[in-house]
Amino acid sequence: MKRVLWKQWRRLAAIGVTLIAMGLTGCATPTPYDYSALQEADPRSILVLPPLNNTPDVDASNAVYAGVTLPLAESGYYVFPVGLTHSLLQENGIANAAEAHQIPLDRLQKIFGADAVLYMEVQRYGTVYSVINSESVVALHATLKDARTGQQLWEGDASASSNEGNAGGSGLVGILVTALVNQVVDTLTERSYQIAHLANQRLLLADGPAHGALLHGPRSPKHGQPPR
Repeated sequence: MKRVLWKQWRRLAAIGVTLIAMGLTGCATPTPYDYSALQEADPRSILVLPPLNNTPDVDASNAVYAGVTLPLAESGYYVFPVGLTHSLLQENGIANAAEAHQIPLDRLQKIFGADAVLYMEVQRYGTVYSVINSESVVALHATLKDARTGQQLWEGDASASSNEGNAGGSGLVGILVTALVNQVVDTLTERSYQIAHLANQRLLLADGPAHGALLHGPRSPKHGQPPR
């Protein structure tokens, strides 16, 4: 009897050690982001090109582009007006974001005089409906490059969803009805557009929640402070 209890105790102890190790691994501190290139270049002005749209939704690029100025400006950078940038590109025969992203950096710097250029990609955008769920999701990727040297200064990813924080507590019928209602609401209210602004905030706001968030620019009172 004692031998059986001893074996059971050892088995439970081994499981406990494994769970503790897994917990410690999951809580490991992420590798610090390398800000050396961004800190050395210290750009004052940023030109944001129209985002590449890697989704089937034709509205994705414009929705994301409309929300990039505020978080960058609040972070302490001068942002070239996106409406003016878009118009100027079109006047020079640049019909879409893909063509804009192919323009040589030295040419962009000569035309706009920007210190850095921000390249963005919309990886997910729109409302997705499944059997028991409906959500609006926006996922973004961005790369900041020095307009003079072409060096990459910073890179980040962020996403946002209309279902964040939702906790289901209804029966199957209630869940299905809720999902259908959410889909209708998401479509009628263009919720993806609102979610795009949240994703922009997470991606481009200095000291944002994402690991490796953008640093404060020269116009911010927090400029020069070490990353948190």
